[in-house]
Amino acid sequence: MAGSRDSSSHRGAATESSRLDDLLIGAVFGAGAHFGIVYVLDAHRQLLQMETTIGLPVALTRTWSRVRTNDPVLVAASVRERRLIWLSDRVALAREFPAATLALPYHFAVAASPICSGGTVWGGLILGWPTGGESRLTRGQLDVIDDSCGRMGRLLRRASERARPLTPAPRPRILDPLRSHRPGPHAGLTALACLNCLPEGYCHLDAHARVTLVSAPAAELLAANPSEMIGQRLCKALPWLDDPVYEDRYRDAIVSHRATRFTARHPDGRELSFQCYPSLPGITIRITPATTPEARAEDTDRRTGMVGLHDMLYLATRLARAATAQDVVDLVSDHVMPVCEVQAMAILVWESGRMRVVASRGYSSQGLEGFNGRPVVQPVRWARGYDEGRAAFYASWDEFRQTYPTAVRIDNMGAWALLPLVASGRSIGTCVLAYDRPHQFSDSEQAMLTELGGLITQAFERAWLYDAKHQLAQSLQACLLPQKLPEIHGLEVAARYLPATPGMDIGGDFYDLIRLSDTEVAAVIGDVQGHDTTAAALMGQVRTAIHTHATAGAACGDVLTYTNRLMTELAPARFTSCLYLTLDLERHTACVASAGHPPPLLS
Repeated sequence: MAGSRDSSSHRGAATESSRLDDLLIGAVFGAGAHFGIVYVLDAHRQLLQMETTIGLPVALTRTWSRVRTNDPVLVAASVRERRLIWLSDRVALAREFPAATLALPYHFAVAASPICSGGTVWGGLILGWPTGGESRLTRGQLDVIDDSCGRMGRLLRRASERARPLTPAPRPRILDPLRSHRPGPHAGLTALACLNCLPEGYCHLDAHARVTLVSAPAAELLAANPSEMIGQRLCKALPWLDDPVYEDRYRDAIVSHRATRFTARHPDGRELSFQCYPSLPGITIRITPATTPEARAEDTDRRTGMVGLHDMLYLATRLARAATAQDVVDLVSDHVMPVCEVQAMAILVWESGRMRVVASRGYSSQGLEGFNGRPVVQPVRWARGYDEGRAAFYASWDEFRQTYPTAVRIDNMGAWALLPLVASGRSIGTCVLAYDRPHQFSDSEQAMLTELGGLITQAFERAWLYDAKHQLAQSLQACLLPQKLPEIHGLEVAARYLPATPGMDIGGDFYDLIRLSDTEVAAVIGDVQGHDTTAAALMGQVRTAIHTHATAGAACGDVLTYTNRLMTELAPARFTSCLYLTLDLERHTACVASAGHPPPLLS
């Protein structure tokens, strides 16, 4: 009977998965999208797992198969906020989720919606479209998304109520909507015969980038045996095509759903042009000899773009490691300018309604006076597309002046990119990138600079938070340590505080010198576990307790005993070591008590 129940449960899960697949296919085609993803929320409601997808390269599905609900990515934000999020292009995606855009540097529009039912969120739906269409979702598309999410939510809720929740497999299902609509047995041969009559070569790749069809002219151009290519990934069948640039062109065609092109050199020296035409799923590749300079130029431009992407990834890695605001400033100054090919840069912050330059490069000292201490320049309220929290691009001085009519032109610069610095939802400054001549910003360049602005903002916010905590702990520790040691007749005293570990200049280390009488003194040194504000605060309590017991006349060992009792009540989870030494200058005697501390050096 147990085996029968397990079998029934398995069949039920398979049926629900199949229904979910059908709902996703219906949503993609109903909304006119070219790719779609369904995520399912786990039982702990902390992880979104990709259950099924259509229209995306398999490699990308592996990258995004598991998303934490607190991750800064589109589907997680939609599920957290329980709302539909629409991003009309790559620039909009870069503005909201800069890190995600680095992994998906392609042009597409995307919408994410939570899958809800019974007041509970069960997952998330993502749909993607080519850019260049409507700037907003149509009423019909919104209805399709709403209806699809409602049906998916009811399906997932009922499965959970029957104690058969849908649990995603380690790898998501890659759907082929055409599989159930196969043509007759001879249709494929007829299509191949037609392609064989054309002078150019054609091949088709499925969603796994595996070759499913190769025409005779294609095999001749590639100098390959079709039977050895079928079923293989193209880069495996033809190792000379195993290049990140070519892989990126394949991904771009599928994700952006637009034709792409690249030029590759055959091992025999011939240059071949590959044009990728997306379908659902997979792509069709047209292969011809690369005889036109346009094909070579486009390939060169794409390689340049890949280099720019690698530069951005390098900058993102470095910015993620920047600990302090000065680290961020140095990194932006040293690396952003050559990557972005700008002639001047300034990082400005707002203080009491005025600008302050925290870093600059390329501007003259006279030019910086045009920034420092001046009131923050206000844009005209009717400026086209103005938004304080968004990156802005001005191809000429005339464009800049239309938005900022009271601005003063500094160092005769000709174009500007203004990347906002936003902390805790509030604009606190901007990163100004300036060009010495008019400069037209392409869509790709705007997206890249918007991504850069987001990364700089995140790095600054982390760094400023670190600096604030660091400064607080330093100030707290400095206030709790003795500002001045007492002067004792006949005794020379000195104290030095130097961290043994680089970067660990905050913590619970403490010392003190306590006057007990005109001829008696106590020296104290100790260490509270940890290197944070809690350790610093606890250190102050320990020092105060020791000082109180010592001046009250407690014996050497009793001072530590009484202090230990207090510490077990205040912070039982923190270990504290201490060394207490009393000196009687009249009798020339010393008494030492230790609580887990290394012994003193006496001479």
